[in-house]
Amino acid sequence: QVQLVESGGGLVQAGGPLRLACAASRRTFSNYAMGWFRQAPGKEREFVAAVSWNGDNTYYSDSVKGRFTISRDNAKNTVYLQMNSLEPEDTAVYYCAADPGGMGLGPYDSWGQGTQVTVSS
Repeated sequence: QVQLVESGGGLVQAGGPLRLACAASRRTFSNYAMGWFRQAPGKEREFVAAVSWNGDNTYYSDSVKGRFTISRDNAKNTVYLQMNSLEPEDTAVYYCAADPGGMGLGPYDSWGQGTQVTVSS
């Protein structure tokens, strides 16, 4: 497993941008696909985006496609989630996760502690 620490959450107005980062502890970070998930109050955790081990393949939920971009820097052991045109419905705790299979299709076996994103209307 890999230790993951998210950062970059906060309060933003609707329509604004925010960038999340997730730093991984292991030098084998480049072997893992990485994903972002979120959980809003009273709702189940849902998939947001994923990127394969080499960055060649990305996946998005329909709700964020065209607004969010996932990317990774294997030299820095970090994955990012650039969020644009944020909506109040994007308010949630955002988690990054690691998939040892490398392709982002799961299962994910390591999770960060989460970072709160709040979008005000």
